[in-house]
Amino acid sequence: MRRVDSPTRVSRPAADGFWRRRGWTVAIFIGLLALTAGLELWSGRTWFGPDGKFGWWEGDIWSSANSQRLADPYSFSHLAHGILFFAGLWLVARRVPADRRLLLAVALEAGWELMENSPIIIERYRAATIALGYEGDSVMNSLSDILMMSAGFGFATRVRARVSVAVLLAMELGCAVAVRDNLTLNIIMLIHPVEAIKQWQIEGRI
Repeated sequence: MRRVDSPTRVSRPAADGFWRRRGWTVAIFIGLLALTAGLELWSGRTWFGPDGKFGWWEGDIWSSANSQRLADPYSFSHLAHGILFFAGLWLVARRVPADRRLLLAVALEAGWELMENSPIIIERYRAATIALGYEGDSVMNSLSDILMMSAGFGFATRVRARVSVAVLLAMELGCAVAVRDNLTLNIIMLIHPVEAIKQWQIEGRI
């Protein structure tokens, strides 16, 4: 009688390849985080911000501790980045495995974090947005932003598109109500500041 190999035995080479690829993905992911941290430290940024204090959360966007702690209201914008990166990369590179698209998204996010903490962008934030006293992100906050983006990307890979859209809109509306700022407003104010929006945001501080 002919013996039929078990599915496990037949699929083992593919499974081995999957885990080998997953190992490289994790290694590159960690390498990108380490490279981002190293470049930010080299440029003069500090792990915990000017006050040197660790903190899990800073909810006051007007505080000098904003963008210095592990998370803050803008962390939701980075979750949104992940959802949008997933959508964009799915449209242009859907045949590329999801783990490789994630690494590309991480590289893009890391690039933005480095640019966001450059003197020219910091000055742009101060001049055009409500971040009047913005000093740039702590290294810890930058790495957290990349992890938040990765979480948003991972979430988008596991749910239907309409769920991602609903969550994205909920985060944008929630942040607009809670702190009068979100990813959409941030982009608008950086590219083409609208004085009426800025005044509305400042009124929320009073």
